[in-house]
Amino acid sequence: MLPIVVILAAALWQAVVAGQAVWVSGAAARAAARAAAVGGDAEQAARRALPGALERGLRVECNDDGKAEVHIAIPLVVGSGSLTTVTAQAHFERQDG
Repeated sequence: MLPIVVILAAALWQAVVAGQAVWVSGAAARAAARAAAVGGDAEQAARRALPGALERGLRVECNDDGKAEVHIAIPLVVGSGSLTTVTAQAHFERQDG
Protein backbone atom coordinates (compact mmCIF):
# COMPACT_ATOMS: atom_id res chain seq x y z
CA MET A 1 0.00 0.00 0.00
CA LEU A 2 2.83 2.40 0.84
CA PRO A 3 4.37 2.33 -2.68
CA ILE A 4 1.00 3.25 -4.19
CA VAL A 5 0.66 6.20 -1.80
CA VAL A 6 4.18 7.39 -2.66
CA ILE A 7 3.52 7.13 -6.40
CA LEU A 8 0.21 9.01 -6.07
CA ALA A 9 1.86 11.72 -3.96
CA ALA A 10 4.64 12.16 -6.55
CA ALA A 11 2.09 12.34 -9.38
CA LEU A 12 0.03 14.93 -7.53
CA TRP A 13 3.12 17.01 -6.77
CA GLN A 14 4.14 16.81 -10.45
CA ALA A 15 0.68 18.10 -11.40
CA VAL A 16 1.11 21.01 -8.97
CA VAL A 17 4.51 21.90 -10.45
CA ALA A 18 3.11 21.71 -13.99
CA GLY A 19 0.13 23.87 -13.04
CA GLN A 20 2.39 26.47 -11.47
CA ALA A 21 4.54 26.56 -14.62
CA VAL A 22 1.48 27.12 -16.79
CA TRP A 23 0.21 29.83 -14.44
CA VAL A 24 3.45 31.81 -14.15
CA SER A 25 4.41 31.45 -17.81
CA GLY A 26 1.80 34.07 -18.70
CA ALA A 27 3.16 36.47 -16.09
CA ALA A 28 6.71 35.91 -17.34
CA ALA A 29 5.63 36.54 -20.96
CA ARG A 30 3.89 39.79 -19.97
CA ALA A 31 6.94 40.93 -18.00
CA ALA A 32 9.22 40.16 -20.94
CA ALA A 33 6.96 41.98 -23.40
CA ARG A 34 6.74 45.05 -21.14
CA ALA A 35 10.51 45.15 -20.74
CA ALA A 36 11.06 44.77 -24.48
CA ALA A 37 8.51 47.53 -25.18
CA VAL A 38 10.55 50.06 -23.20
CA GLY A 39 13.96 48.82 -24.33
CA GLY A 40 14.77 46.74 -21.24
CA ASP A 41 16.14 43.25 -20.82
CA ALA A 42 13.24 40.92 -21.61
CA GLU A 43 14.94 37.76 -20.39
CA GLN A 44 15.88 39.30 -17.04
CA ALA A 45 12.31 40.57 -16.57
CA ALA A 46 10.92 37.10 -17.30
CA ARG A 47 13.37 35.52 -14.83
CA ARG A 48 12.23 37.89 -12.08
CA ALA A 49 8.63 36.76 -12.65
CA LEU A 50 9.50 33.08 -12.14
CA PRO A 51 10.26 31.03 -9.04
CA GLY A 52 13.86 29.78 -8.93
CA ALA A 53 13.07 26.19 -9.87
CA LEU A 54 11.51 27.25 -13.17
CA GLU A 55 14.28 29.64 -14.23
CA ARG A 56 16.55 26.79 -15.34
CA GLY A 57 14.56 25.90 -18.44
CA LEU A 58 13.66 29.47 -19.47
CA ARG A 59 13.99 30.63 -23.07
CA VAL A 60 12.73 34.07 -24.17
CA GLU A 61 12.18 35.20 -27.75
CA CYS A 62 11.23 38.78 -28.66
CA ASN A 63 10.66 40.33 -32.04
CA ASP A 64 10.54 43.92 -33.27
CA ASP A 65 6.75 44.26 -33.22
CA GLY A 66 6.55 43.91 -29.41
CA LYS A 67 5.70 40.21 -29.16
CA ALA A 68 7.44 38.13 -26.51
CA GLU A 69 7.34 34.37 -26.32
CA VAL A 70 8.45 32.53 -23.19
CA HIS A 71 9.29 28.82 -23.08
CA ILE A 72 9.55 27.18 -19.64
CA ALA A 73 10.70 23.61 -19.07
CA ILE A 74 8.62 21.84 -16.41
CA PRO A 75 11.11 20.05 -14.13
CA LEU A 76 10.52 16.51 -12.98
CA VAL A 77 9.85 16.19 -9.26
CA VAL A 78 11.65 12.84 -9.17
CA GLY A 79 15.03 12.65 -10.86
CA SER A 80 16.49 15.17 -13.22
CA GLY A 81 15.25 16.41 -16.55
CA SER A 82 12.02 17.96 -17.65
CA LEU A 83 8.51 16.72 -18.26
CA THR A 84 7.64 19.03 -21.14
CA THR A 85 7.80 22.70 -22.12
CA VAL A 86 5.13 25.35 -21.61
CA THR A 87 4.92 28.31 -23.98
CA ALA A 88 3.20 31.66 -23.38
CA GLN A 89 3.01 34.80 -25.51
CA ALA A 90 2.35 38.45 -24.79
CA HIS A 91 2.37 41.63 -26.84
CA PHE A 92 2.98 45.26 -25.92
CA GLU A 93 3.42 48.10 -28.38
CA ARG A 94 6.92 49.56 -28.46
CA GLN A 95 7.28 52.78 -26.50
CA ASP A 96 9.58 54.94 -28.61
CA GLY A 97 10.55 58.28 -27.33
